[in-house]
Amino acid sequence: MLIGEVSRRSGVSTRMLRHYDSLGLVQPTGRTSGGYREYSTDDIRRLFHVESLRILGLSLNDAKRALDEADFAPTELVGDLIRHTRQRIAAEEELLAKLERVDAAAPAEWDDVLRIVTLLRALESESAARRQQAVLAHDEGAPLPVEALVAAALSEDDPNVAGALRWSLARAAGRGLADLAAGLGSGEVDVRRRATAAIAAVHTAEATALLRRALDDSDATVRGRVALALGSRGSADAMPVLLEMVVAGHNDVEAAEVLGLLAEVSPGADDVVGVLQDKLDTADDSPTRLRITQALAEIPGTAAREALARLAIDGDPTIAATAAAIVSTEDRGRRQRRRSR
Repeated sequence: MLIGEVSRRSGVSTRMLRHYDSLGLVQPTGRTSGGYREYSTDDIRRLFHVESLRILGLSLNDAKRALDEADFAPTELVGDLIRHTRQRIAAEEELLAKLERVDAAAPAEWDDVLRIVTLLRALESESAARRQQAVLAHDEGAPLPVEALVAAALSEDDPNVAGALRWSLARAAGRGLADLAAGLGSGEVDVRRRATAAIAAVHTAEATALLRRALDDSDATVRGRVALALGSRGSADAMPVLLEMVVAGHNDVEAAEVLGLLAEVSPGADDVVGVLQDKLDTADDSPTRLRITQALAEIPGTAAREALARLAIDGDPTIAATAAAIVSTEDRGRRQRRRSR
């Protein structure tokens, strides 16, 4: 069979067949009287073997060794091919993910595409300063690759970069909340903490609903962040966790301030005082009782003032002095307000 017919039947170009011949990979065993290459059945069979090996990713040199060397062991080579193929697939998947993120940002012009790609590349930088700068410098009017920002926010360790990412997601007007919600269900506590912080920065009804779902998280830090955010939005659902924070000493000052805010906007001020009083009565260590006393200072109304007045004569000198100082300060404030009227 002449070279032209072999090319038509095999799909291998005549140029490549000549290249195979020059390498000694597939050499026609015969020549016509006119000097043309003539391929035998065995030659064509070898050609198909070469093409099969090339499909697997073997180089021409390796394909020749596989066919010509009797002691050529395929195991190591196939293992290398598997590793290289996986690396290539991973690279292609990474490229696909980037393209999908660019597409999801709905760029209207090529300048938008370039801005998005620049941001995506910067987010992969090992420099925290560069990551932060890229997020903060992204044009406010340009499309945001929200999916990429969410992925970065859920994995970012640097607090400054994390803050920039939360700020950027907050200005996305709620886009990305669905992906952040998936972070709330992560088995990794750090991911849940990052998701909570990012959702708390978004002030929408959907974000508030997501935060309520995380109020019973097993991690005290997650519960605390959620309670502070919900309480600041006037949600009474946060009260039990805020009370728990005061007693446990986890961000107790912030928790007490938010409890005071909630007591002002909801009819449960006396209930809060009652719970704090119960905790105070059952607590047997001075630091816990002191935190509760200080928290009462943030609660408006007569019930809190009466509780502080009783604590002003408490058997613990520190508690009594703290309560008395709070009552005295409040009294001075009232007198000054009356004089200014």
